[in-house]
Amino acid sequence: MGEAQQKRGKDTAKGAGKGKGAAMGAGAAMSAASAETMGIEPAGDDLRTGSGAPGANERTLEQALGLQVRAIRRDLDLTVSDLASAAGISVGMLSKIENGLISPSLSTLQAISNVLNVPISTLFSSFEEKRDCSFVPAGQGVHIERRGTKVGHQYELLGHALGGEVAVEPYLITLSEEAVPYTGFAHAGVEFIHMLSGEVIYRHGDRSYHLRPGDSLLFDSAATHGPEQLLVRPMTYLSIIVYPREPR
Repeated sequence: MGEAQQKRGKDTAKGAGKGKGAAMGAGAAMSAASAETMGIEPAGDDLRTGSGAPGANERTLEQALGLQVRAIRRDLDLTVSDLASAAGISVGMLSKIENGLISPSLSTLQAISNVLNVPISTLFSSFEEKRDCSFVPAGQGVHIERRGTKVGHQYELLGHALGGEVAVEPYLITLSEEAVPYTGFAHAGVEFIHMLSGEVIYRHGDRSYHLRPGDSLLFDSAATHGPEQLLVRPMTYLSIIVYPREPR
């Protein structure tokens, strides 16, 4: 084979290699685009639920400690200067402690707890606070007496939360054959209803909605509301009431 033929052979092989690499790159780009189109998150990314709720704020030990010191100090009606002077530390240091900017020494914490007249472990209690979780086995909800029980509406509380700024009350509501309509409910917050069985015309404010199994209704519960016409009895629906908890 001549020198010219050998050169043409090398150029052909090099071109084929470039074409194969370009095809592979295009295939990878198409795969990435397809994944993006289908809403698939790339591996390794932080996966979240579809909720629009912001992420939970995880406080550091220093921040939790500072908030607890400040809360106890204010409960005792002490100023920053009062506590700092009695504990033998500077006002600036106490301010940094309460804002979670520094990690105080054990001796400093002991001095602060002595002035506040609490065990040193109390200063860490908010950091160790547990997140509420309520589990209710099937059929073991708590039966609650409410205004609606007078007209044959049975309420079964399916869970409860002890803490937090928002109160959530999930009920399984059953309307028996003897139940009668009642549209005079009104309370703070919002309410979510999901029909499980039966049919009802449910009134909210000046509008009425025909609810069948699988239908849902979310509304401002400050307006008068309730079942207006009981079309198919007995009926059951899930009612979740959410309202701001009053400060204690």
